[in-house]
Amino acid sequence: MEKKKHVANQPKQKVVSLQMDATFFFERAVRSLDRFHYEKALKYFRLAAEFEPSNPVNHCNLAGILSEMGNYGESNRILQQILDEVDPTMTECHFYMANNYANMEHFEEAEKAIITYLEQDEHGQFLDEAEEMVELLSFELERPVTVTFIKSREGLFEHDKARSMLEEGKFVEAVRILQRLIKKHPEFTAARNNLALAYYYMGQFDKALETIRQVLEMDSGNLHALCNLAIFYQHNGSREQLDELLDLLRKTYPFHTDHLFKLATTLGILGEHDAAHRLFRRLLKAGGEASGDPCLHHYTAVSAYNTGRMETAERLWRQTEKLDPQSEIPRFYLSMIGKQEPAGERSSISYHYHLPFEEQIRMIERTSGGIPEQMQRDPLVRSSFFWALRHGDAETKLQVIQAFGIIADSEVEAALREFVQEPGEDDYLKKVAFFVLRSIGASGPLKVVLNGRTNEMSDKPLSSTLPVWEPKWQIIVNTALGHMEQRYDIIQRHDMETLWVEFLTRVYPDVPKLGKTEGWAAALEYLTAKMHRRTISYEEVASRYGTSVATVSKHAKRIDQACGLKEKMDAIFPKFANIMRQSGGDTQ
Repeated sequence: MEKKKHVANQPKQKVVSLQMDATFFFERAVRSLDRFHYEKALKYFRLAAEFEPSNPVNHCNLAGILSEMGNYGESNRILQQILDEVDPTMTECHFYMANNYANMEHFEEAEKAIITYLEQDEHGQFLDEAEEMVELLSFELERPVTVTFIKSREGLFEHDKARSMLEEGKFVEAVRILQRLIKKHPEFTAARNNLALAYYYMGQFDKALETIRQVLEMDSGNLHALCNLAIFYQHNGSREQLDELLDLLRKTYPFHTDHLFKLATTLGILGEHDAAHRLFRRLLKAGGEASGDPCLHHYTAVSAYNTGRMETAERLWRQTEKLDPQSEIPRFYLSMIGKQEPAGERSSISYHYHLPFEEQIRMIERTSGGIPEQMQRDPLVRSSFFWALRHGDAETKLQVIQAFGIIADSEVEAALREFVQEPGEDDYLKKVAFFVLRSIGASGPLKVVLNGRTNEMSDKPLSSTLPVWEPKWQIIVNTALGHMEQRYDIIQRHDMETLWVEFLTRVYPDVPKLGKTEGWAAALEYLTAKMHRRTISYEEVASRYGTSVATVSKHAKRIDQACGLKEKMDAIFPKFANIMRQSGGDTQ
């Protein structure tokens, strides 16, 4: 037999090393679930648990798939094993066991498990569901199920009130309630989670991060805290820490709808759009109350859009529009789909159920009646305003301050009080914010830091350095403000007052005899309108103030001669001077 010749330089076949760890099997399990291949999913979840036997999440995933397949007894055996051998603090296992017992119609065992859950679980993550089960078991057992103590109910009334405040966008009040609650119940991690969110919505990132770390020191597996921490890491640019945390979140397979929704939203915000779309789709398929939630349809649409599934996104936003016909949000995003963008230039959009901040501002500018009440109450809209006031550029902050003058509630007042005392903020912005505080009726003590010095609230305008402030000078300001209130925005009214103070400062102590206040007030409005490029005539303004054209013209020229509008535009109104220079315009 002829021997085969040896080929000298025969290339060796490459062998790709496949790392088969818990993550590998978890991913295949989830893929199998998506295809409804439960047997394969079960096999892979078992392998994941074998590779990481000390990780309770793997065992919970295994128990969960067994329960979905109807193997309730084996699911309970694994849940008990978690409590006995892996992590005794996972009190939610008692809730899962109660569900399994109820499905097996072992109602007395279900009763014991649900009571144990209520007595031991301090977070109350399944409290509503547990109360529903208590009602069901009472019906099946034909007697009341006696629950003597609910651990998570400690401080629950105050916590519910704080959550309502968060939902209404009243972040400052929510912080006060939650701080009191945590002082009384230091182990109340749900309250700490919400406190961290309140800080975050207000733009106080360092406090938010510190608070969430306190939660994880007490409960390292708290999913809400882990999700919040991931968002905080992304905001702070902590890429290495974020990647490590993302590895953990990708392995998590939540039992409960609330946890599934939280994880899906978090992954979406972190840019894991495919994973988010898969989880949101599972929530929609699950049916129940969630299937009629416009927010869930919007989030699923966003995840579809961000992964290039345009037809799916359009269909979901049309469904959102049906579920929430009064909202502008689905209509805005549907119109966005219609705009053709160059290939590769489509940017991701936010998962929050509100309009983008820039669109909110444009809507406010288009709305003659001020900010719609629905926008004012929306916590996400309000939080975007708080964020912009702390982290936006000067132009954006000016827009927010103006919007706050329209909202004019206690939350706005608290935010502006804090803003005017920030040493690093622009002095012009702080002067406008101070003017807004006065216009919405904020009372003392009121302080503002200008040029590094703290100024106390007084009867004269903040911008005045005059040694006296005559009552008649203020009457002229008040007359102009009264006529301008419905016609001019906050910034323009502030600039009118600043112009008047500047005029008096330049001519002092030789202040002219002011005579009738209406003529001077009309002149101030006329000049303010000209500085802001608004169409106005001497005849129009004189008619509204009940004075003569000659008087308005004479006073306007006197103020202009003393101040010089070109100089005024550069020194006091740099924003508008820049606009004029860019457009090639000139003052009138």
